[in-house]
Amino acid sequence: MKKLVLGFSGGLDTTYCVKYLTEVRGYEVHTVIVNTGGFSEEELQKAEAHAYALGAKTHTTVDAVKGYYDRIIKYLVFGNVLKNNTYPLSVSAERLIQALHIAEYVKKMDAVAVAHGSTGAGNDQVRFDMIFNIMIPGVEIITPIRDLKLSREEEINYLKEKGVVMNFEKAAYSINKGLWGTSVGGKETLNSKGLLPEEAWPTQVTKHESEEVKLHFNKGELVTVNDKTFAHPSEAIQYLQTLAGPFGIGRDIHVGDTIIGIKGRVGFEAAAPMVILKAHHALEKHVLTKWQLSWKDTIANFYGNWMHEGQILDPVMRDMEAFLQSAQENVTGDVFVQLLPYRFQIIGIESKYDLMNSKFGKYGEMNNGWSGEDVRGFSKIFGNQTAMYHLVKTDADEKD
Repeated sequence: MKKLVLGFSGGLDTTYCVKYLTEVRGYEVHTVIVNTGGFSEEELQKAEAHAYALGAKTHTTVDAVKGYYDRIIKYLVFGNVLKNNTYPLSVSAERLIQALHIAEYVKKMDAVAVAHGSTGAGNDQVRFDMIFNIMIPGVEIITPIRDLKLSREEEINYLKEKGVVMNFEKAAYSINKGLWGTSVGGKETLNSKGLLPEEAWPTQVTKHESEEVKLHFNKGELVTVNDKTFAHPSEAIQYLQTLAGPFGIGRDIHVGDTIIGIKGRVGFEAAAPMVILKAHHALEKHVLTKWQLSWKDTIANFYGNWMHEGQILDPVMRDMEAFLQSAQENVTGDVFVQLLPYRFQIIGIESKYDLMNSKFGKYGEMNNGWSGEDVRGFSKIFGNQTAMYHLVKTDADEKD
């Protein structure tokens, strides 16, 4: 039998893929889960048992949580990246690290084919295909859901006919959970209007009284939450999620342009990512100069878009990461955040690198570093060329 590696999650699409690829296509299927922080140990064990029950020859779990942070998330934080000022690239980013690990596993297994459960209407198909084409050229890429143009209802009916036992009611929503947030897709997101019902959100709202948290960043990386220190920033993110998630913070619906040109709509919840990004940005506004902030915004906007479109292997990404890393040298300090139901607010920061320093003046009240005469002269010179433009234009217009 021909050996095939399937990127597996245990959800509806990849469940269908195992049955179809083994029973219809005749492949020896080897499933692999790349855990980016979305699975508990119990869930991983259930997914493994599910894969074998479906007919997988072998099943492997890859722990990619820390590597996912080190290779991707860290730079999304450094850049305060939000796609269309809304979406923290929750799934966009994790698909890339998953694709890279799956490609390595294909090499290890010496498989002739690789498969994924992407549909033909989204971004994931491009991300997976592109990385596979680059990393494992010559290996056949098989995508049953895309190739057969299957609806979720058709998949469910097929699996029921095959006697597959799983929670098909839950499968009505496509849920992708990872370290940097969870996406939720369903019938409500297929149209331009409509909200996801409360029961569709993976994290239910159980906290109603406000809480204050203190986040400590060291050179741009979150290392401490409420004076609790973690061995790796990924652990700090997971801990903050347990604090902020039950408030319903970070829920939203993102509307954006897909890589293939159509517009798409998806729900997401990302409590920890949204709090971290806004807290980090608040700290940066205090400790970076205006031109550092300006160029960071420019570079980060391109970086986030290019990451969203799957281009993690483009060498220009390493160049931009070097800039983003360099800009974090003084991004160290505490950020105080108030958590409330469905929202949060930044209270303020404390940092030894804070440029909002009373030694140099208090905005709107008192200046210590210059005199009124200094400002008069500066204002005249600063607007000199614009003044010249208007004088010349007025003189020329009057002659006409």
